[in-house]
Amino acid sequence: MKRRTIVISAAALTVAGLLTGLVIWLMQPSYDDIVKDCQKAIAAQLDADGKGRPDACREVKDDDFDALLMSAILGNEGWLDDDGRFDENKMLEDTLDDMP
Repeated sequence: MKRRTIVISAAALTVAGLLTGLVIWLMQPSYDDIVKDCQKAIAAQLDADGKGRPDACREVKDDDFDALLMSAILGNEGWLDDDGRFDENKMLEDTLDDMP
């Protein structure tokens, strides 16, 4: 009887530990969530004339960060269309407006 109690207790603790680990793992943000937070941080930093890589972007891959930064800069310049794609006409209009 004593051995059965020990085995049942050990099994229950193992299952509880696995469930706890699963819940903790599932609560972690996905890479997409991290990228979206980074995108918001870049926009806020550009609005505040900040420099450098925001803390929210530390887990974002370098290539992805570069793309997010370029997209944010193009958006701030008004060179993106309503779908977030580069619009050469907007860029050219803006450039021509800046000419003396």
